[in-house]
Amino acid sequence: MCKWNQHRIFSTFVSLRRQQIYSVRRFQTTTTLGKPISIASIQIPMDATEQSLRQSLSEKSSSVEAQGNAVRALKASRAAKPDIDAAIELLNKLKLEKSAVEKELQSTISGSGNGSLNREAFRKAVVNTLERRLFYIPSFKIYSGVAGLFDYGPPGCAIKSNVLSFWRQHFILEENMLEVDCPCVTPEVVLKASGHVDKFTDLMVKDEKTGTCYRADHLLKDYCTEKLEKDLTISADKAAELKDVLAVMEDFSPEQLGAKIKEYGITAPDTKNPLSDPYPFNLMFQTSIGPSGLIPGYMRPETAQGIFVNFKDLYYYNGRKLPFAAAQIGQAFRNEISPRQGLLRVREFTLAEIEHFVDPENKSHPKFPDVAKLEFLMFPREEQMSGQSAKKLCLGEAVATGTVNNETLGYFIGRVYLFLTRLGIDKERLRFRQHLANEMAHYAADCWDAEIESSYGWIECVGIADRSAYDLRAHSDKSGVPLVAEEKFAEPKEVEKLVITPVKKELGLAFKGNQKNVVESLEAMNEEEAMEMKATLESKGEVEFFVCTLKKNVTIKKNMVSISKEKKKEHQRVFTPSVIEPSFGIGRIIYCLYEHCFSTRPSKAGDEQLNVFRFPPLVAPIKCTVFPLVQNQQFEEAAKVISKELASVGISHKIDITGTSIGKRYARTDELGVPFAITVDSETSVTIRERDSKDQIRVSLKEAASVVSSVAEGKMTWQDVWASFPHHSSAALDE
Repeated sequence: MCKWNQHRIFSTFVSLRRQQIYSVRRFQTTTTLGKPISIASIQIPMDATEQSLRQSLSEKSSSVEAQGNAVRALKASRAAKPDIDAAIELLNKLKLEKSAVEKELQSTISGSGNGSLNREAFRKAVVNTLERRLFYIPSFKIYSGVAGLFDYGPPGCAIKSNVLSFWRQHFILEENMLEVDCPCVTPEVVLKASGHVDKFTDLMVKDEKTGTCYRADHLLKDYCTEKLEKDLTISADKAAELKDVLAVMEDFSPEQLGAKIKEYGITAPDTKNPLSDPYPFNLMFQTSIGPSGLIPGYMRPETAQGIFVNFKDLYYYNGRKLPFAAAQIGQAFRNEISPRQGLLRVREFTLAEIEHFVDPENKSHPKFPDVAKLEFLMFPREEQMSGQSAKKLCLGEAVATGTVNNETLGYFIGRVYLFLTRLGIDKERLRFRQHLANEMAHYAADCWDAEIESSYGWIECVGIADRSAYDLRAHSDKSGVPLVAEEKFAEPKEVEKLVITPVKKELGLAFKGNQKNVVESLEAMNEEEAMEMKATLESKGEVEFFVCTLKKNVTIKKNMVSISKEKKKEHQRVFTPSVIEPSFGIGRIIYCLYEHCFSTRPSKAGDEQLNVFRFPPLVAPIKCTVFPLVQNQQFEEAAKVISKELASVGISHKIDITGTSIGKRYARTDELGVPFAITVDSETSVTIRERDSKDQIRVSLKEAASVVSSVAEGKMTWQDVWASFPHHSSAALDE
């Protein structure tokens, strides 16, 4: 039972107290934008059953080896035949015991028998169907294609359009968000301020002979995963070591990653040639703006920066009121080193991102009670660190106890859960995983990923992050335009303000051309830094001060700066808003939806398995097909009348007047995921078939379009329809 209401008052207190230093991982890098976080203490415990089985297998292997030596010794010494036979019998028994442990260990590793071969066979069936039915195909196929680029065919385009349409309804319309559409080409200065130019990198290695490039962490991950899944001879200690490497490898420095690659003897996958040392590769596509080539730019790696740089105008458009959210759907580009996993890792993709701007001192949300009682799989960092599994938690309790940092973050987690499950994502294969400390940058409060289980494992599809005020401050500092909000006081308030006054004459004499850099750094100090400098200047007369833009320390003397606190009356509070950012990888969501909706069922004759995509009507590429039972002019005319009525109410559909059997036509549309089929078998009435149950009802010709429209748009359920109309036997018509 969700007891959110008992915790709500406590929640407000906790949300104000828990200002932890965590953040979403926007950059795929080995360090954060701040100081690297130590990972030495992070260890992911091995599953106790696996550890016990590996230990048992090691013991059984030793016993088999020892008994084998004993048999050979008996034979060499020409021992009596009964003694040799008994020794061989014991050896065979030990081999059987070893084999049994191996099978049990393999089953444990691969998840209760659902091993990698089964996953790969399932994935192959899904992908073959998707490509054959033109949901998506490799781009530029007639020229052998380019890795990481895909074209969506007609059904794929329709599903993507339906997903984005529902996203707009669920978020932009229902939450009154401000939608923007910004250019894909972004000037370098914008991405320099955001940190992408310096930090948006992956570590790469090259085949030293052929020059082929590989993503270094992928090679290490593949090695560790393959050893754990396929090499049953490794010891429990070695398995634990490999699991620890998998857990912390994202935070390895180039030197640490290179050392592991050398330690494990990892070579180029295609040629087995030695690899270079890892080095950073920036993932952005670089370009130049204008014919002169003097304005450097990049294809945007995300859509968020367009929203941040427009904050000031959006804030005024919204009546200078917080909170408010801006949203954008658009293409993003990442020059992946070695794209793989189909739609999951590509070089051009669609993002849908929300930036919800909120007062950092008040992150409550008025609509949080609407989602507070939701219960779903959550994976807090404490459970991850102790080797536990994700567990169902009540969202309200998670916020009240501080597991989720604040109500606004919690509200969006709940809304993301509702969005994904209504699309057709299996709620038992959806979890919200909190970022570990080694995944966090230094500036934000909390971050959760919506991860969906697929044949590739758990895939991050949505990131929901409280990014604090980092992004707006970064652009304010770089552009010189204050991206701030205001809170007007009913009565003036007396506040104590920090006043830093650089003495420019003295600084100019001391630092000459670097004066501006030193002045800006002094003025940018926070209160703690400034008061510490003041105390040191008063006691020692000078202080060493690091100027980040000069990348060195300078000596500041007492006569170069004045630092004080003054009491002032203020009529308003000026502050930089925090931002809560849900970011959706649309292609990843769609691919996981394909897998979750795919199934097979036997044909009527039982001689083959038929593919079915069980898409909800909400996202199905075609809502309905219309079949004349036989090639008959009257039936075809009736089908055209129904088609016209379906079009008039906005229901996507397709008429199939081919001469093939009705069963084969049903099978074709089931493979496209079409939820309903209207079969015209008379001039006055028709049957409507539902894809998943294969149940059929009979309705009049005039009612057909309105019935399908009501179910497809969610106004009625199939159960409602089934109870309202005569049933029709499908035995003669179906597969």
